[in-house]
Amino acid sequence: MNPKARTLVLGVLAFGIAMAVLGCYPTTHPSASPATSAEAGATPSAEANRPLDPAVTPADFTAIVENYGPAVVNVSVERAIERTGFGPRIPGLRPDDPFFEFFGGFRIPAPRGQTPLHGLGSGFIVSSDGVILTNAHVLADASNVTVKLTDKREFKAKVIGIDKLTDLAVLKIDARNLPTVKIGKADDVRIGEWVVAIGSPYGFENSVTAGIVSAKSRALPDATYVPFIQTDVAVNPGNSGGPLFNMKGEVIGINSQIYSRSGGYQGLSFAIPINVALDVQDQLLRHGKVTRGWLGVTIQNVNQALADSFGLNKPAGALVSSVEKGSPAANAGLMPGDVILRFNDEEITSSSDLPALVAGSKPGTAATLEVMRKGTTKHLVLIIGELEDHNIASADVAEEDQARLGVVVRPLDPEELKQAGVSNGLMVEDSTGPAARAGIRPGDIILSLNNTPVKSVEQLRALVSKAGKHVALLVLRDETRIFVPVNIG
Repeated sequence: MNPKARTLVLGVLAFGIAMAVLGCYPTTHPSASPATSAEAGATPSAEANRPLDPAVTPADFTAIVENYGPAVVNVSVERAIERTGFGPRIPGLRPDDPFFEFFGGFRIPAPRGQTPLHGLGSGFIVSSDGVILTNAHVLADASNVTVKLTDKREFKAKVIGIDKLTDLAVLKIDARNLPTVKIGKADDVRIGEWVVAIGSPYGFENSVTAGIVSAKSRALPDATYVPFIQTDVAVNPGNSGGPLFNMKGEVIGINSQIYSRSGGYQGLSFAIPINVALDVQDQLLRHGKVTRGWLGVTIQNVNQALADSFGLNKPAGALVSSVEKGSPAANAGLMPGDVILRFNDEEITSSSDLPALVAGSKPGTAATLEVMRKGTTKHLVLIIGELEDHNIASADVAEEDQARLGVVVRPLDPEELKQAGVSNGLMVEDSTGPAARAGIRPGDIILSLNNTPVKSVEQLRALVSKAGKHVALLVLRDETRIFVPVNIG
């Protein structure tokens, strides 16, 4: 799909010199009945299969709003940008005006200086002495931050700390005996349960929207360290940083992003789990920064084709596609092609599980990995490093190789090997059939097939002839190593 048509939109109201006009668009959001919601989250357990109570009444959110709405705040930010020496073009000239071509290039001189820009977001009070949680992107480049309560009081806020990797920030206002929210447990969230968001979409303060939990532990681009809660709650620009409540009135997440083709709400909203937010908050309050663990690997998800290629019983785990030299992973003997199945007794069902577990580990502590290597289970012990400008464990996905494979390849000359930073590999000059369908393209460098390093065209041909219906190619593309499953059956 065209990446321009699939955009993750951070929910901050667009900034302007003055918010003169807000566009209002009517929307509809059909509510699911209690029975529908329960069925959507059903699991094959005794509890999930219990009969539904026909006397159940529609969800009522009034108590949540009355009890905890006052703890939700409006966050207003001001930024200063430098003005250029020219203002807009001569007013009144339209493109169809006969003088547009003549005068269109002229601009009116304007004084230099700074122009204030304003933006809006949401937040919520977590302690009665004025500690507030919100999103980092709400405060981006802010010179002044103002917090407005539901009782109309306004306070200048101090930014305690910002963590861009999780898109979280902590504010502090000088006030006492403030209303606070009740904190819940994100781990207890069930798919299909009702949830409620309160925030300031498009500046409409303390707006309430509701929906259900659509999924858990969602991995999103550029948000590697957050296992998002996905909902269908209506979230729009200005909702960012606001709380997501369960039906007990407990905050289980912070509304952060939407998935949209239009820039507005389309039924896909994502919230940062509250446990992730509280860990970040604690570190920012104590140390002013967030310390994270680091492995030094690039990983990708395991689909059925890769599971077949690596001899796994099911598509699960995190497939290691590259290991950084001198990293904790390299020192422990982790290798490309290893599939990480467990981290400190925590099962890795998806590659998105690993980064959050590693990030939450204290640098300098020992961790145990259970990995599958060439059909054999191994246990590795490593010392967690500290994330600086490293990647904890980033996820990539991609493509494939020759004859049965459908590729034309050639050896790399010494200079090409040096430039690519590899000691072996074959350059793909053309791809058809299985390789093309898998996404292999000219310019890719095939490094290995089923974990066997590829050093010559003849060797590749021999490996393919002995392979089964699926092979896994390790490919170097644009300085990134990725495993690509190819169906050659």
